[in-house]
Amino acid sequence: MTRNDRTLHYLRQRIPSFECIPGCHDCCGPVTTSSEEMARLPIKSEATHEAALTALSCPHLGCNGCEVYAERPIICRLFGTTKSLPCPHGRGPDRLTEQKVEERALRFLAQTRQVLV
Repeated sequence: MTRNDRTLHYLRQRIPSFECIPGCHDCCGPVTTSSEEMARLPIKSEATHEAALTALSCPHLGCNGCEVYAERPIICRLFGTTKSLPCPHGRGPDRLTEQKVEERALRFLAQTRQVLV
């Protein structure tokens, strides 16, 4: 297991999840993620990626919401769980992500090579 894999495991365990409004995808859009996280996601065609980018959406967003929710990238996990990335509808976990975990996640994002999802 690489250092990045260990960091991802640590962050995934410590960023809380919560119930979104069914069908909502207001926080979904083009995002970047690390190569390690991208490797966990299903491969989408170039046409699917282009269509999603044109629509300012995510290629993994389907009719019923996120199709890769269990494997969603760290940036997606942070939405709605921190004061700096609030849910536009006021939803969120009972307890927000701890400040030190958010800071470590942001450092991880800044220090790893990011690719467009």
